[in-house]
Amino acid sequence: MQPNIKQSLDIVSLVSIGQHPQSGRVRRAEQDGRAVELGMNLGGDNLTVLHAGDPQEQALRTYAGMGLSSMQVLNLDLQDDAVPALADYLQQLRPDIVLTGVRAESGESSGMVPYLLAEKLNWPVVARIADIVSVEDGVAEVMLALPRGQRRALKVALPFVASVDNAAPEARQSAYGPGIRAQIEPLAGVKEEDTVRSNWSEAKAKPRPKRLKVVKAKTAAERFKAATAKPQGEAGKVLKGVPAKEQAQEIFNLLLEEKVI
Repeated sequence: MQPNIKQSLDIVSLVSIGQHPQSGRVRRAEQDGRAVELGMNLGGDNLTVLHAGDPQEQALRTYAGMGLSSMQVLNLDLQDDAVPALADYLQQLRPDIVLTGVRAESGESSGMVPYLLAEKLNWPVVARIADIVSVEDGVAEVMLALPRGQRRALKVALPFVASVDNAAPEARQSAYGPGIRAQIEPLAGVKEEDTVRSNWSEAKAKPRPKRLKVVKAKTAAERFKAATAKPQGEAGKVLKGVPAKEQAQEIFNLLLEEKVI
């Protein structure tokens, strides 16, 4: 659905470095790509794609490959807080709409950036939008993404910050050639160290413990039968006349195999 836009809009799409959930390789973040797609459909040539971080990061080229001629990057170090730099830049630029993903795919991934920016800019924030239907007389009609595919229309005055949900239009394919030819413009940003994150240590997430099968038995006989019955289609082991230590070791090994511990 093409949005009904009756005024020229200045739109900023904020992008981050994504991370593939299986391989861990850097990539274009899924939700940020949708924010760029929505910004391109709304703003056209008035779209500014902004990243806070390393201008040399090659993953940024995958955003540029969507058809962008240039991107702006606030040159920040890994330990710097991106929110003050982004807020300072947006206060100077004064765009009509700022689009972000709901949360980043790497780093802190708290999902707080849209709210912190809106607080610093004193703008309204709209969470999890699927589309911007129209903008007229300084008021935008946005479509919120609700569970189970439902939608809710909402009107919000410009300027505002919006986070883009996975229900928004999918980002177009990134082309290698245009991505390489696009100009990455590094900008000086306000540098404030993120003191909270600097004290953290990052590690790979551990799988959650697996729940054992719950037996809904009412009587003692049924509970005994469920505890001693051999599972259907699975290899079992019956221990008779075995020392308690070896029995405990077998139980421990089973819990490890089932990823309960």
